[in-house]
Amino acid sequence: MIPIIPLVVVGGALVAVHKRRQQARLRKKLQHQPVRSGEGVSQQSRAPKPPVNIKRLLRDTVDALLFTDRQQLQDAMDPVSQQAHEQQLKKSRREMQLSLGAVGVASLASFYPLLTPVAVLAVLYLMRETFKLVWKDFKNGRYLSLYLIGAIVTLGLIATGHLVLAIFVGLMEGFFARIINNLEDNSQGRLVNVFSSHPEQVWVVQSGVELQVAFHDLQVGDQVRVNAGEVMPVDGRIVEGFGQVDQHILTGESQPVDKEVGDEVFASTLLLSGRLTVEVMTAGEDTVAAKISQLLNETQSYKDTVILRGRKIADNFIPVKLGIAALTVPLLGPSAGLAVMFADLGGGLGISGSMSVMTYLQILARQQILIKDGRVFEALRAVDTVVFDKTGTLTQEQPTLGNIHAVDGFTEREVLRLAAAAEYRQPHPVARAILARAEAEHLDLPAVEETSYEVGYGIKVGVEGQIVRVGSARFLQREGIALPDSIAAIRQHAEADSHSLIYVAVDDQLAGLLEMEPTIRPEACEMIQVLKQRGMDVYIISGDHEAPTRNMAKKLGVEHYFAETLPENKADLVKQLRDEGRFVCFVGDGINDAIALKAAQVSVSLKGASTAATDTAQIIFMDGTLKNLLPLFELVDEFEDTMRRNKVVAFAPGIMTIGGVFFLHFGVLTSMLILYSSILGELVNIFWPLAKHQEALPELPLEDEGETHVVEKPREDL
Repeated sequence: MIPIIPLVVVGGALVAVHKRRQQARLRKKLQHQPVRSGEGVSQQSRAPKPPVNIKRLLRDTVDALLFTDRQQLQDAMDPVSQQAHEQQLKKSRREMQLSLGAVGVASLASFYPLLTPVAVLAVLYLMRETFKLVWKDFKNGRYLSLYLIGAIVTLGLIATGHLVLAIFVGLMEGFFARIINNLEDNSQGRLVNVFSSHPEQVWVVQSGVELQVAFHDLQVGDQVRVNAGEVMPVDGRIVEGFGQVDQHILTGESQPVDKEVGDEVFASTLLLSGRLTVEVMTAGEDTVAAKISQLLNETQSYKDTVILRGRKIADNFIPVKLGIAALTVPLLGPSAGLAVMFADLGGGLGISGSMSVMTYLQILARQQILIKDGRVFEALRAVDTVVFDKTGTLTQEQPTLGNIHAVDGFTEREVLRLAAAAEYRQPHPVARAILARAEAEHLDLPAVEETSYEVGYGIKVGVEGQIVRVGSARFLQREGIALPDSIAAIRQHAEADSHSLIYVAVDDQLAGLLEMEPTIRPEACEMIQVLKQRGMDVYIISGDHEAPTRNMAKKLGVEHYFAETLPENKADLVKQLRDEGRFVCFVGDGINDAIALKAAQVSVSLKGASTAATDTAQIIFMDGTLKNLLPLFELVDEFEDTMRRNKVVAFAPGIMTIGGVFFLHFGVLTSMLILYSSILGELVNIFWPLAKHQEALPELPLEDEGETHVVEKPREDL
């Protein structure tokens, strides 16, 4: 186990560099500018620099080993994760103190034999993570592995009295076992259970009086009162009131929906404005959200079956190495047999594969790509089909103002000018779309004299001595303004294309209609074309009607699409593609996408999506856009090249050693020197990508006193 020594030296050096890094950053505050993915780097980072900044490379290596940047992204996604991480750090410090104490006890046992039993217990403590992995392998029917060999060697060192060597081996074995566990996302409990978010108490209307009752006591037919800002506790039908409901978490719709008496509402959606009385249709485990949650928890996850190839290859060659060594002893003697044992036939792949994953997790984290499960690298390489959810994934939150329909003598320019004046300074996406169009046409907006905003329906303002109303058809009807029959064709056409209409009235007369179209993400078209150039098939899944889905697919150059798809059927379509032999990557952002995300071999979501989607997805784009999908696949290709070099470095020296033992009479010393050289080569191959990407990737700033870990990039669609 002498090969461990160089790794111990390297590890010690990296820890020292990490400590110096913290001191240096207290003296000099680094200035970083947010860099949008795909837009290059800041002017400062473009300045001429040495080919490889050794100090930066060492810092990056430490960050990769400690998962620093990846953890920062996870903390940015979930404050609970940050609390758990802080607790884990405290636990790690305690374990480090115990480990150092164990090293001290083992060293003293060499001089004071009475401490030997305590030293043995200390070594076993250091090996606890390795023993856990051995037991896990046994339960999975894998009886011969590098972990088992490591445990046997450690126990052999204890039995022969080499406690100091045993303690170093125990330290390294435990360290790498911890790395393996961190690379595998075992947080099955993190899969969101939407049903658990219901309130404990709800208000029920009985005989005109509001009574507070326990949520679990609700019955079908009860009338629940829901106020603005509250989450809908049940599926039901509105019997009183009107308001605006955000259904994005359930349906993926980017725009809030107006609801009034007779309309249905669903549990887990948010009432943005108004006050509703809802008759309970389903509650508890029978709601749509709860059923999706149950299906999500019952769906088999593909990632549970994926393992790191390096470890598998290394384990498969253990019998080969042991067999050659056993044959060598009677032919050439025990010394030659021991020399063969130093021949590394892929044994380092179990570690080098894992450390290569760590390296690329670091690179991807710097590019604002959070990989929650290190095993997904293997699956990404096999993807041949990418499926996009349409609403909220291929489209942005802010719509685009398309056609302007002027009526009754008004011009399109007048309708736009008055609507923009009314919506001036309103924060919602529709207002921003109207103002953007007015700015593009260089309109001078008149001053607004008075404002009356009815949340959920529209706005009424005084402009140049006229009363201008902008809002929904219901809003104008409530204001007593008649809608002429001449606009029926406009409404029918807009409905067929899933476009929403905003009505503009001047005084008591309809002036025009603004047609709002979904805004396709600016990066979507180019991204899809490059995916197709890579030989991938692209599909779109949408709950919209056939016509708008077909039109979007045509604009993006996508030949395959599924329209009018119910949320519960998305996963079935993904399974259908898998049954055809396809390897599917699904990209989605709604709770209704969560089951499909879990059904796909690879799942991607965006920061800002529903909690169900981001908890389920293996990969999250932290900039909230799709720009990083292509760099993701490119870096996976590069990772594959690194893994191929790992194989060469892992096998070539071992084959050379065995050949040398049989034909050139290599001894133990020569075999050890070849092994040391191969270890150095593996480390260079593992960490070279960090040097290669130094100039291209910005560092995530560490926190100084009172500063946060991550500088978030502004979402371009907000």
